[in-house]
Amino acid sequence: MMKSGSGNTAQTEDLLGAPERDAESRRRSDAALVVNLGLSANAVLAVSKLAAGIFGHSQALLADGVNSLSDVVYFIVVRIFTSLSAKPADPEHPYGHHQFESISAVVVGAFVITTGMTIFWDSANAAFDMWTGNAPQEPIRRFTLWVAFFTIALKILLMLQASKVSRRTGNITISALARDHRNDIFASAGAAIGIGFGILGVNWMDPVAGAVVAVLVTKTGVDILRESSEELMDSVPSREIDASIRKKLSGFRTIRRIESIHAHRFGPYFVVNITVAIDGRLSVAEGDRIADAVEAHLVREIHMLRKVYVHYHPLRREERRNKTVRRRRPP
Repeated sequence: MMKSGSGNTAQTEDLLGAPERDAESRRRSDAALVVNLGLSANAVLAVSKLAAGIFGHSQALLADGVNSLSDVVYFIVVRIFTSLSAKPADPEHPYGHHQFESISAVVVGAFVITTGMTIFWDSANAAFDMWTGNAPQEPIRRFTLWVAFFTIALKILLMLQASKVSRRTGNITISALARDHRNDIFASAGAAIGIGFGILGVNWMDPVAGAVVAVLVTKTGVDILRESSEELMDSVPSREIDASIRKKLSGFRTIRRIESIHAHRFGPYFVVNITVAIDGRLSVAEGDRIADAVEAHLVREIHMLRKVYVHYHPLRREERRNKTVRRRRPP
């Protein structure tokens, strides 16, 4: 027999109660705040670094400005996807639209990789032109160093805020944005090092620093893309979920054996399918009551679990007899 403890998604939401629904509302508003702050900050930084890089003659800061400009573009995309993920469940999407969070993380990863490759190419060309003497050796202005320091300080604050929200909400998109802020810290630190050497007269270090930073940026983009793709492919921490569910159900004496547990994601949440064996002498109505109790208990006890399907079947007579014999066997 198969029984879902609730007949539809709306009923499952009712199982969560007002506190859980309020938590979901806070989760969405926290994510929106991270995206909006990141978008505004990157817009200001893009204009500042591009202007400072051009007028201050810093290839590294100019490349970092291009990085911030690409951040503005994909933050707009992320904002759209996070808005779509907040749409309520409907008949075609009974578990809601949370997978948009994973899709937006894929977009972030793709943009980060593209940005890293672009920065590397431009920096390598600039270094080659300097090496061959085809580029004008204009002195780097000191104010570009202060722009880089300001970027580092602002990005540290944004990274800390996004990391805190990511840990609290489990939102993969916000986690990707926190890592991108961390990338930007490395990028601006590399730019500052290159600018410092440039001010001292070692101009070729400026584009080389940009190229090194580009490699780090590209690697993080690949990591984000891999992890978000695993989310879309339903990769779940099976052992953790399995162990947690078995522990939570250990007090149910009506469940004689847990045979299998399978979980899959939709966004940050889980849906679980459980197969259990119960006493074959129980009626179907009693089996349904057990399934209802199992779902209500697990949804209350396990964070981010939204729906449970319980498959139950009778324990065979031979297995009941063997268990009885084992219980009666003297120690």
